[in-house]
Amino acid sequence: MSAKLCFVLILQRACLRISGFLIIATFALGSSNAAPSPRLRNIAIVPLSRLDQPWWRARFHEKEAELHRGPVQLLWLGDSITQNWELDGPQQWQEFAPVWQKFYGDRHAVNLGFKGDSTCHLLWRLQNGELKGIMPKLAIVLIGANNFGHIHTNAKMTEAGIQAVLDEIHKQAPQTRVLLISVLPSVRSQWVSENTSRLNTALEKSMAARAYVTYFDVSSLFLQDGRVQQSKFLDPFLAPPAPPLHPTAQAQKQLATLIEPTVARLLGDQVHR
Repeated sequence: MSAKLCFVLILQRACLRISGFLIIATFALGSSNAAPSPRLRNIAIVPLSRLDQPWWRARFHEKEAELHRGPVQLLWLGDSITQNWELDGPQQWQEFAPVWQKFYGDRHAVNLGFKGDSTCHLLWRLQNGELKGIMPKLAIVLIGANNFGHIHTNAKMTEAGIQAVLDEIHKQAPQTRVLLISVLPSVRSQWVSENTSRLNTALEKSMAARAYVTYFDVSSLFLQDGRVQQSKFLDPFLAPPAPPLHPTAQAQKQLATLIEPTVARLLGDQVHR
């Protein structure tokens, strides 16, 4: 074996060791609640597009058009839990649209929920047109559940992602008030449950310094004696069943009812009942 070939093989092995170390370090960071290393970028705060997915690209452009068809007073920003407001049966637990119409139908509201989005995807949407040319009175933000799934960022990293979203809203629409809703309890894993609880506790403290943000922890709506009420989630009704994550239409109506006095106050209009 030549000296040159030996050198190449040694270099390749060294590169593999370094790559393996970086992969392990990145996974360990996402799986713990430790502070992110300054050498590793927090994906929760990095704007990421999903335009490569046809349905997501089509929805993004459809929502762009909707935002500019008329006045926009209220935005709901989030993931599939928010997107579900557009479902209208056929099952009773899927009848979200009538609830949306009752609470938001006369408020010039736009649903900007995208299934599967994490903070990084919402951040990209905000930086690429969702706030362009509009100045809503109120933005209701419910984001972060998928951070604990798809991109696997812990509570501290996810909190930074949510803060980045809020900063972007305030930068582009400084007169818009924000109602930030806590990440909902779910039944996925002990790690997810622990990080959800840590995140909501941290948000309650950190949001107090943001005058334009009202934080609303709705966790108690989905808990009983500290345990998740699985009957309030639609996922077990699916075929095949899935772990409880998305509220039923009835539970989402309870959520809308719970936050309604705050929504009315921030909008400066009448409470919808």
